[in-house]
Amino acid sequence: MAQVRVKPRRESVLAERFAVFAECLLTGVWIAVASAGVVTYPAAFAAGARHLRRRTAHQGGGWREFAGDFRTAVRRGWVVGLGGWVAVALVWVDVQAGRAGLPGGPLVGAVGLFALIGAAVAGLRAAAVWTPGERWRVLLAGAGRRTVLDPAGSFLIVGGLALVALSAWFIAPLAVPVLGAVAAAAVAVEERQRGR
Repeated sequence: MAQVRVKPRRESVLAERFAVFAECLLTGVWIAVASAGVVTYPAAFAAGARHLRRRTAHQGGGWREFAGDFRTAVRRGWVVGLGGWVAVALVWVDVQAGRAGLPGGPLVGAVGLFALIGAAVAGLRAAAVWTPGERWRVLLAGAGRRTVLDPAGSFLIVGGLALVALSAWFIAPLAVPVLGAVAAAAVAVEERQRGR
């Protein structure tokens, strides 16, 4: 008599993708809460990206793992966050110089804005590949190279940042869960780059 093998029931592709989308939104809330420390946003994105990598690899993970990753990432990540705010302040001064009518001000302001966007993309790419024990300086150097050498992936992340900005402009609370989508976009871009 032949034995009948029963395949284990698997989630449908639609259900699995919706679960990942819902996890992205929840992760966005976690990232927003962890970013409340103003300079802690790189560590929050790193912990969020690591959580999403675990979720897409079908490994366990939840709030406790996110919090543990955040505590580890923030030990050195707060310096990166502080540097990001210094860059924002410098670009703000450049833009104000351009608005004041100083010679060359508009050009300097435009270059500063593009540099700030590039730095934000590099920071997100670094956070997307962060693991405990990694040095932020090394991660940022590699992410800076990938930002320049993979313009298509960088534009995808810029699109995610634009989505957050538009969400905040239309309905401010909507920007909170969308942060998880930006982290997911950075993870997807880095996985795409790694697959090449």
